[in-house]
Amino acid sequence: MHGYTPGEQPQVGKFIKLNTNENPYPASPAVAVAIAATVERGLERYPDPMATAFRRRAGEVLGFPPEWILCGNGSDDILTIVTRAFVGQGDLLRLPYPSYILYKTLAQLQGAEAEEVLFERDWSLTDKFAAKRDKLRLAFLPNPNSPSGSMLSPERVWELAESLPCPLLVDEAYADFSEMNCLELVKQSEKIMVSRSLSKSYSLAGLRFGFIVAQPQVIEELVKAKDSYNCDALSIAGATAAIDDQAWLAENRHKVIATRQRLAVGLRHLGFEVVDSQANFAWATHSSKPAKPLYEALLANRILVRYMNYAGWGDGLRISVGTDDQIDACLALLKTMV
Repeated sequence: MHGYTPGEQPQVGKFIKLNTNENPYPASPAVAVAIAATVERGLERYPDPMATAFRRRAGEVLGFPPEWILCGNGSDDILTIVTRAFVGQGDLLRLPYPSYILYKTLAQLQGAEAEEVLFERDWSLTDKFAAKRDKLRLAFLPNPNSPSGSMLSPERVWELAESLPCPLLVDEAYADFSEMNCLELVKQSEKIMVSRSLSKSYSLAGLRFGFIVAQPQVIEELVKAKDSYNCDALSIAGATAAIDDQAWLAENRHKVIATRQRLAVGLRHLGFEVVDSQANFAWATHSSKPAKPLYEALLANRILVRYMNYAGWGDGLRISVGTDDQIDACLALLKTMV
């Protein structure tokens, strides 16, 4: 198998880094305070294996009892736990294509088959995504999707989930930047689970913390498949402080969305086709300029974006939303190339 390849993380030199959808702004100041207090109390004991403090506060913010929430070492850990719990050797895991390439790797680790269902060219999904098939045990749906930033409505997600013969995990890593989400669907069906990340919208990519919202009888089973202490004391403290600061989130979300619009307008002005994004990045293609040389030229000028090439679909540039100055620098350089 081919392992998952993360976006480039340069170890030396200074770059404008727009390749891994990190938030360009510092996290809430409350995060550092909470982590420092945890260090002061000492790290000689194991952390709370269920991250109870976070579950309680997140439940209050999102409108769920804590028993409906399970935490993980980033949302990738949540995806791993869910795959481990539902998918066995010889089983089938379904995912849309193009989407998050880690999904296929998780299926392979279980000795399972990953079935990819093509998005339509407008990034919608037909009923093929919900078709019944023997040994289909789980479906992943990134919403908003990566690399496109596109999104299915909660109504469409509900239709697909109702038709699927298996559970559906809605991966909402970017949902805080979108106009809608699928959390309410979890209350209506035990088949629907929603995963979230604090890496993007809370500026905590370096902390590694994510969670899943599902009905409590489902959470009870997922707990059996997680590592015993999968979240450390520092990440629990920092994540709890972060989700508690909803005023910071609202301000950050406003800034990122405004710059996302600035990026999309700038790219379209240069002749790029840009999908309307509900995430903190833009997917851009150009009818007359190949994506790979543009990526390489940006890299040569120390601007990192993500070049992605999907077999049977095509390639393009996924450009993360940075600060206004970073986006202006990227657009100015692209203007000399197109």
